[in-house]
Amino acid sequence: MTRETDRTTPRAPRPHEPTDGLIALLDAADQLPGAAELRALSYDLLGAAAGQAVVDVGCGAGRAVAELAAHGVRAVGVDPDGRMLAVARARWPEADYRRAGAYELPLRDASVDGYRADKVFHELARPERALAEARRVLRPGGRIVLVGQDWDAFVIDSDDPGLTRTLVHARADLTTAPRAARRYRNLLLDAHFAEPVVEVRTGVFTGPEMLPLLVGLAEGACSAGAVTRAEADGWIAGQRARAEADRLFLALPMFVAAATAP
Repeated sequence: MTRETDRTTPRAPRPHEPTDGLIALLDAADQLPGAAELRALSYDLLGAAAGQAVVDVGCGAGRAVAELAAHGVRAVGVDPDGRMLAVARARWPEADYRRAGAYELPLRDASVDGYRADKVFHELARPERALAEARRVLRPGGRIVLVGQDWDAFVIDSDDPGLTRTLVHARADLTTAPRAARRYRNLLLDAHFAEPVVEVRTGVFTGPEMLPLLVGLAEGACSAGAVTRAEADGWIAGQRARAEADRLFLALPMFVAAATAP
């Protein structure tokens, strides 16, 4: 995932940055078992009816905006990455996409009925600022929904649990706010949203489709100097062998929080 400045502040494209790779990862995540159900849950928690307005912050390639629009919701997708928005517009040209970050939304005060942010808050250094902006654009009684993972909460079976813990924690430390998801409720309370609730939906994966994520964990930890090249390669080889033998196991909890604007 990109760092906080990538997802909150628009800037000129940089040719060397792997936007295509990120889009591919997001597309793959959207196709994982349970992903469609998780998105549907977030829409239900928004409670947006046809004709109501919703902003999807950090919309990426635009799938959620298009799905909400298909239900008659006036959805606006906001993302700081112009190349992401170009992909979104190419895929769903009828939808409304605008280039901006989470701290300064291009919306009037009290102009939307719902605010949704999926896999965004772990990239924000100042979540309180994003939530203040959410309160600004939400009408009284509007709904906010946050979706994301806790980067310290990967449950992975391996032959070396100690090394696995090191890999997970080292990769988490490369993220701006790796434990933002476990803070959703308290962040919403601090921002004076009413009646925050949190659900956890855990995906259990036993197939090779999660190998790229596991490889990314090990490579991130290696790049941070937390493990040696040999340790990372050995761990990756072990996970590949598990996948080939139908012995891979990864459990990944996803946190979904919802609250009401005062």
